[in-house]
Amino acid sequence: MKVRIDWTYKSPKNKVVQFLSEELEAGDALMVAQDLERTGRTKHLQFTDRHSSNWNVKELKNYIKEVETEPHDVIVYYDGGFDRHSKRAGLGCAVYFKQNSKDYRLRKNVVIEEIDSNNEAEYAALSMAVQEVELLGVHHLPVRFIGDSRTVVNQMSGEWAVPEHSLAKWADRIDQRLEKIGIRPEYEFVPRKENAEADRLATQALGETMIESLIELNADNKSD
Repeated sequence: MKVRIDWTYKSPKNKVVQFLSEELEAGDALMVAQDLERTGRTKHLQFTDRHSSNWNVKELKNYIKEVETEPHDVIVYYDGGFDRHSKRAGLGCAVYFKQNSKDYRLRKNVVIEEIDSNNEAEYAALSMAVQEVELLGVHHLPVRFIGDSRTVVNQMSGEWAVPEHSLAKWADRIDQRLEKIGIRPEYEFVPRKENAEADRLATQALGETMIESLIELNADNKSD
């Protein structure tokens, strides 16, 4: 989770100035805040996350302690490939997360039948990705979902309406699952070349090359 530090400084001559930091990882923000408190010039200090929720130092400490042993800092890449002749879709997702101070990556792809459009394939890929996040045990956390379909990103983030009934059903299903596990989704659009890993997984699924793996990342395989 990323937060901003909202710090009110009080000078020896009682001059009060308010500062708002750039976004920092929660652990880094806590370290900086503790340094600020040691100055003895702190009149007020709190943290604000992307959803405008406020945290004091004690609350953020407890949050970091609670999530450390569970999957957190989750980033999901997803993509769907559609074969209009067979009405089949290849779905791929890559889930990056931290747990117990280690970095992990989960990769998964599947092929499904009776899909009517590329947009529906993209929705199906997002739905599969959400299911994998739930199976990891992620709950009550913000999660970034990154895809190369502007339609899906804008519709799921509420910027565009979902006029197609078939797509609306997928969107409702995804929203319900996210609400059930308390995930606060952050949808992000990227060009296809920046979503190459999920795109490759979707293509491999259509080619009957199935992949399901969970590995710990280190310096040797982080770029694979």
